[in-house]
Amino acid sequence: MYKDFKIVFLDSNYTKYLSKFDDKVSYNSENKKDRPFIGVLFKVKDLEYFAPLSSPKKKHKSMKNTIDFYKIENNLGAINFNNMIPVRNDVYTIIDLSENSLNLPNSYFKLLQKQYYTLIKNYKFLKKKSYRLYFLYKTNKLSLNVMNRCCNFILLEQKSKNYMKETIKQ
Repeated sequence: MYKDFKIVFLDSNYTKYLSKFDDKVSYNSENKKDRPFIGVLFKVKDLEYFAPLSSPKKKHKSMKNTIDFYKIENNLGAINFNNMIPVRNDVYTIIDLSENSLNLPNSYFKLLQKQYYTLIKNYKFLKKKSYRLYFLYKTNKLSLNVMNRCCNFILLEQKSKNYMKETIKQ
C-alpha cells in the first residue's frame, strides 16, 4: 500500500459532526447507516484529507474530468475532490484490500480492489490534483461555480481540530 494513499471507512460520528458546519460534507444518513463510507486519503500540509469515492454511475459516462472531479478509468466510479475533508488518524479505519476481513459483499470488495489498483497507477497525478484544488480554494482563485461545490476546507480544518475537545465534553 502506498504510504499516503489508503482506502478507509470514516467514523460516521465524525462526518456527522463536520456536516453540522458544512452541508457539503458527505455522511451516512439514517436510511443508509449500514453503507460503508469509503474514500481516498491525501496529505495536505500537516493534515490528511479524505476525498470520497463514488461507485460507478451511468451519469459518470457523460461527465468530464474537472479540477474537482475525476472519473476512474474503465467506469469504476469517481473521486469527488470538491467534497474532500480533513481527517485525523483516530477517525478512520484502513481497509485491508488483501483480504476481506470486514466481510463486505464480495462484488463490492472486488470493486474496491479494482478502484484501488487503478488509482495507484495515477497516484502522483491525483495527489497533485487534490493539492491544486486545495491551494486554489484557500487562495480564493477558483471560479465561483467550483468554489460553491467545495467543502469549506479552512473551516473544516478548525472543526476537525476541535472534534476531540467537543467529543470529550459530551
